[in-house]
Amino acid sequence: MDQRPLASPPVADYGDEGSPFYRKVLLTAVLGNVVEWYDNALYGILAVFLARTFFPESDPTAALLATYVGLIAAYAIRPVGGVLMGRLSDVRGHRFTLMLTIGLMTGGTLLIGLLPGYSAVGLAAPALLMLCRLIQGVGASGEYTVAANFILEHGPRRKRQYLAGWSVGSTSVGPLIASLVAVALTSALSPEAFESWGWRILFLLSAPMGLVTLFIRRHAPDLPRIQKVLDHAAEVSPPSRPFVEAVRGHWREMAQVIALGAGQRIGTFCISTYFVTALIGAGFGETRAIFASILAYLIGPPAAILGGLIADRVGGRIVLIVGFAAFTLLTVPTFLVIGTSLGLTLAAVLGFTFVNNFVGAPLTHAYVMTFSPEVRGTASALNYNIGTTLIGSTAPLVAAALFARTGSNLSFAWYMTAACVLSLAVAVFAYPQKAKA
Repeated sequence: MDQRPLASPPVADYGDEGSPFYRKVLLTAVLGNVVEWYDNALYGILAVFLARTFFPESDPTAALLATYVGLIAAYAIRPVGGVLMGRLSDVRGHRFTLMLTIGLMTGGTLLIGLLPGYSAVGLAAPALLMLCRLIQGVGASGEYTVAANFILEHGPRRKRQYLAGWSVGSTSVGPLIASLVAVALTSALSPEAFESWGWRILFLLSAPMGLVTLFIRRHAPDLPRIQKVLDHAAEVSPPSRPFVEAVRGHWREMAQVIALGAGQRIGTFCISTYFVTALIGAGFGETRAIFASILAYLIGPPAAILGGLIADRVGGRIVLIVGFAAFTLLTVPTFLVIGTSLGLTLAAVLGFTFVNNFVGAPLTHAYVMTFSPEVRGTASALNYNIGTTLIGSTAPLVAAALFARTGSNLSFAWYMTAACVLSLAVAVFAYPQKAKA
């Protein structure tokens, strides 16, 4: 009997009109990104309070470092979680997976707000905190790329990168909300009250956001065209080793996309963690540093949407070439002006943030659309999370190590510039062919 796989069945394609539900799909994806990045930002913003609550008070420095291990752990588990969530998306569909990811992220965040401290349960407190972070990490590992899959497959073909811009822009909204609520609570409560119980309110607020998103996602449809392709692929050749198959069959494309996003991955972590520390170190004080951070999050969404609009008109490759060329030229000057004056510093940080978000839409499009539907969930989640973990999440550690070795922040600026040159070279010479569609 002939065992060769059958060709995929002809199925309807919504084409330039898109699914009639694509606006609802866009809303559910955007809300999920807001929840993910709100949760992630909280842990960094409140790290000092978490250290005092969940670790012994005898060594504050060790407690803070141990708290940061939780930040790293949530990213370290992402490649594994990305494979699981991506494959689940390939097999069960995007809607089911997105309901699971929002449940895991919200549950992990809510539990952090309810956990007893070290004074109550001893060493069980840090262990439970790490467990909650791992739950968050598994949920977040599939959230962004599966949500992007959902948007791009439902949306009109001629607006795909514009819609990706909304997905990218929404990642700035979560940290913005977290920052504003944190500022409001620290202003409304006494320092003692905020340290004792007030910080927990920010984690508990994740619950209503997550429940609203879960309700909307429950009623969002999967795209029939994609589901038919997945069902047919499962009937013809049920995959048994998704990780091996994704790597073996698509390793070249995954390597291209990881390298394509290298500069932007580092830039994202500069904005979320490095710049605030650098501004405080330059003598601007915590209030001005937080104000600069809030302005950076405000500029992110319009920059991402603009990049997507232009990419739909001229092609994502052109936007990436222009964006990474600008990054290559401007990164070192940005670090040079930090600390010279408030005006120049704000202009440099906001310009840096604009470019970083401007290239986000075509990058997201490449992360997802480089791969065929039957492996898109696994391959896109794997390449995104590997790049985020190995290149992005290590950026603060690299920055600290380079500063300790050289005594200058410029060493890290040159490190990022090298990553931007790599991304620029891929955009010019090795841009994935399937991403051009």
